[in-house]
Amino acid sequence: MKKFLKVVFFLLLVGLSIALLFIGNGYNLYKEAIQNTSLKEKVAQIQDKENYTEFSELPQMYVNAVISVEDKRFYKHHGIDVLAIGRAAINDIKAMAHVEGGSTITQQLAKNMYFTQEKKMERKIAEVFMAWQIENNYSKEEIFELYVNNIFFGDGYYTVKEACRRILS
Repeated sequence: MKKFLKVVFFLLLVGLSIALLFIGNGYNLYKEAIQNTSLKEKVAQIQDKENYTEFSELPQMYVNAVISVEDKRFYKHHGIDVLAIGRAAINDIKAMAHVEGGSTITQQLAKNMYFTQEKKMERKIAEVFMAWQIENNYSKEEIFELYVNNIFFGDGYYTVKEACRRILS
């Protein structure tokens, strides 16, 4: 029994060390990104887009639809949704593949503003730090506004106004 407990303790220690390594690397990735281009500068780049759409111009039905699909608890969390991450992790483990994401709108905005689409643990952790930074500096409406003006809608369109004009033309 004593040997079993030592093995369990050792495995927990190794797991904790690996987790701390990922967290440290993710934090360094976040710090490097924010030092290269400040959050204020990134936001200004998005707001300077020709077809930028303000939150007040968005129909409430559209806002509700995006939130219901992308981040049901958008107004209830502070950048990350632990329940969504847990649900996604369980479903991924059950499927033994990446089948579901748990990122919030804020995390997706952080990823699109600063990071690659590469699925790496360090990037996901950097995203969390960046999401907290965004949430500490911008309102939910501002975050949503930035999100719909910086996501890929397909066919080369990155703002909601461009995507809508494409559909109507």
